[in-house]
Amino acid sequence: MNLLLLDTEDFTGSDQAVLTGRRAKHLFEVHKAQAGDQLRVGLIDGCMGQAIVTHASETRATLEAIALTEQPPAPLPVSLLLSLPRPKMLRRILQTASAMGVKHITLINGARVEKSFWQTPFLQPQAIREQLVLGLEQAKDTRLPTVEFAKRFKPFVEDELAGRVTGCQNYVAHPYQATPCPTGVTRAKHCHLAVGPEGGYVEFEVKKLQEIGFQAISLGPRILRVETALPVLLSKLF
Repeated sequence: MNLLLLDTEDFTGSDQAVLTGRRAKHLFEVHKAQAGDQLRVGLIDGCMGQAIVTHASETRATLEAIALTEQPPAPLPVSLLLSLPRPKMLRRILQTASAMGVKHITLINGARVEKSFWQTPFLQPQAIREQLVLGLEQAKDTRLPTVEFAKRFKPFVEDELAGRVTGCQNYVAHPYQATPCPTGVTRAKHCHLAVGPEGGYVEFEVKKLQEIGFQAISLGPRILRVETALPVLLSKLF
């Protein structure tokens, strides 16, 4: 935890907050926080700053003199379109995307997405939020990404996505018959990045994305896991 994130409901006064649960335990056991320690804090979807610990235990921590005056880092100008991965991988990918500055994620169904993946409890709003917050804490950011679901690939691409991507730079990661991933794309235009499952998109899905303006790009002949490919793609593009 490189940044202690606060919710509005944590505040007991204009510059005071009380923490319980995971955050209090982390402060006590990992940070070894004691009364008088100064911490880096941030308000979810707000500013960052400093706070003073006045009490710390395994179950409860009290902060005072909270001063939030700094803006969080700029987000990446990218919307991530992600074929729903395996549940255990999903948690890591959400953390990574959040830490790297992605602010809009669409989890999409597809031919190679197993139906059982949509039944995982990791898709519950609180479970998703937990992983996004962990990513923000790691990267010292406060802006919480939004996550939406698209359980029908073709209608989503034709009826919704086609209207969003006009005038944007749009890429679909595809290891076959694709140009090398560009580097340092301009931030003047918003970017949409579609990343398929480990087996890749099927040809029908790639064609549908290309029809609305997506360019197929590749990281080379090696087939990478999604959790590896995503940070590499974002790093090369931005």
